[in-house]
Amino acid sequence: MTTTSTEEAEARRGRVKCVVWDLDNTLWDGVLLEEAEAVVPRPEVVEFIRRLDRRGVLHSVASRNDRQAAMERLTALGLADMFVYPQINWNPKSDSLREVARALNVSIDALAFVDDQPFERAEVAHALPEVLCLTPEDLADALDLPELNPRFVTDESARRREMYRSQAVREDEEREFTGTPEEFLAKLEMEFTIRRAGVDDLQRAEELTVRTNQLNSTGRTYSYEELAALSNSPDHVLLVAELTDRYGSYGTIGLALAERGRPHWHLRLLLMSCRTMSRGVGTILLTHVMRSAREAGAEALRADFVETGRNRMMQITYAFAGFAEVGRDGDALLLESDLQRIQDPADYIRITVGDDTAPTKGVMS
Repeated sequence: MTTTSTEEAEARRGRVKCVVWDLDNTLWDGVLLEEAEAVVPRPEVVEFIRRLDRRGVLHSVASRNDRQAAMERLTALGLADMFVYPQINWNPKSDSLREVARALNVSIDALAFVDDQPFERAEVAHALPEVLCLTPEDLADALDLPELNPRFVTDESARRREMYRSQAVREDEEREFTGTPEEFLAKLEMEFTIRRAGVDDLQRAEELTVRTNQLNSTGRTYSYEELAALSNSPDHVLLVAELTDRYGSYGTIGLALAERGRPHWHLRLLLMSCRTMSRGVGTILLTHVMRSAREAGAEALRADFVETGRNRMMQITYAFAGFAEVGRDGDALLLESDLQRIQDPADYIRITVGDDTAPTKGVMS
């Protein structure tokens, strides 16, 4: 393999976050509406799904079928829990894939699609050329594709499906809740934890920089080796953030890299998982870094921001926190806060800060 091919493969590594499956004659042999009790799952397909699940790759469904009948059959076969946000309807498959991407809050190019029908694959390939389209026959070699092989498989990877299924339960509860959004958030009993990144966090930290697009302040990815060096640097602070609520854990959802200095600190990277965008926690990690800088005697906190076309929400987060643009070089902005105004977190969020980080306001353990 040439160097270029190797570089291209590495660029694609772990790109696919979710594989979306057809059902009839793909996941199982037979057509559900013709022979409901006779359809039998293909063992090699089930094994493929379980192996990717252990890698942290999610699975969903895009099937032209009766939803109730299909879900009942998946449940009877013991497979229903393997799929998140299944799309079982009579719409074009491309529409179903768009809905899966929307529900997961991932880009279209983070999806793969498996269908036995050439027409369905062609429809998706035409409407969504970014999607990796596969036939059932492709699966024998697909486990080796770089797109389906993240560099690291962490403990959190193995729990990813569980976390997304918990998210679906939260969303159902939210739709049925009759109070204000703030009252619903208070009901969640959220706890936000900030701590210095340890050795066990570095694989997940690298994964976050690779997977997070919308709430990554610079769009830059960091390798495990780079993060390990920075975590041991006396001139830098590398922080991770976790979020839990009454339904379970969201996992590690935030990362901040700050460079200590005089008269200012410099925030080189700030990112938050898109899964927490609607939970009102977007500024907590940022304001923690701001307080840490101020309490260390810094006169200002500067922050790098690079416009990537996807991270507008992160720019808004900085603006709400009082940062102003003080420099620009093309798409690269330099932002700055004088640290005179730092927001307090919402009172419905419990904040826990590790002993090895500077304190922050809020309810603390």
